Amino acid sequence: MKIENTLTGKKEEFNSSGKVGMYVCGPTVYDVGHIGHARSAVSFDLVRRYLRYKGLEVTYVSNYTDVDDKMIKRAKEEGITEVELAAKIIPEYEKDYGALGVLPPDRQPRATEYIPQMVALIEKLMEKGVAYETDDGVYFEVKKSKGYGKLSGQDLDEVRAGARVAVDENKKNPEDFALWKKEKPGEPKWKGPNGMDGRPGWHIECSAMSMDILGETFDIHGGGIDLQFPHHEDEIAQSEAATGKTFARFWLHNGHIRVNKEKMSKSLGNFFTIKEILEKCNPLVLRYFLLSTHYRMPVEFTDDLLEQA
Repeated sequence: MKIENTLTGKKEEFNSSGKVGMYVCGPTVYDVGHIGHARSAVSFDLVRRYLRYKGLEVTYVSNYTDVDDKMIKRAKEEGITEVELAAKIIPEYEKDYGALGVLPPDRQPRATEYIPQMVALIEKLMEKGVAYETDDGVYFEVKKSKGYGKLSGQDLDEVRAGARVAVDENKKNPEDFALWKKEKPGEPKWKGPNGMDGRPGWHIECSAMSMDILGETFDIHGGGIDLQFPHHEDEIAQSEAATGKTFARFWLHNGHIRVNKEKMSKSLGNFFTIKEILEKCNPLVLRYFLLSTHYRMPVEFTDDLLEQA
């Protein structure tokens, strides 16, 4: 079997020992799932089912991000804690994905369950001199990463030019990204690297969870194409800096959902929740619709196309 590997830009023969470790970035659980989440879940469910059908033993891991800026903002708006927000939203994902015939992952870690592993990973990066502490957190020094940009094809100078100028004057370079954020009033906090109270950055969460469960090198890392940069690029940088080993051998990315030829996004207000669509059609119709386009291609979403499915 050949798989298009985003890392190399080539179709490569998928070779395996018979056991496959597979990690797919799951949702941030501040709101119910939309059709973009469904696309990713259904696409990688099919990949996993096919590998099992071929006789391979697959350990499929997909996480829930239950601590980040969006979680904190939404919990404040609703007057509840982030823990209560996650407890409310996660069952809705389970219902929606279950309706779409997505098998549950073998392991479904929540970011907040892996804080000690994240802290240990950050401390390792600090010891190796590729991460540094500032007054507001700990940052990864991108220019010390070998081969940064190999997944997304981004040139470091372009990244630098495109990086938002950091509010934090202590940051060495604009492109450096946060591994740990120092506590702010009213935000959840944990004991962090060097005893700094705060919370993890988004990128370190997936590295810590995937390597803890699947090992320092595993077979397949999947997610939406919008995660290719910076999330997946940063995952590779920090993981490989920590271990000196290849992080994931194959990178698979599913295409965007497009509505009226524009990428579906909450900011454009052109997104549909899974629940809204399942009010109009049988869940298997939506599953078929999502699988009727190659997983790497964008899907055009219209009521007519859903009707045809």
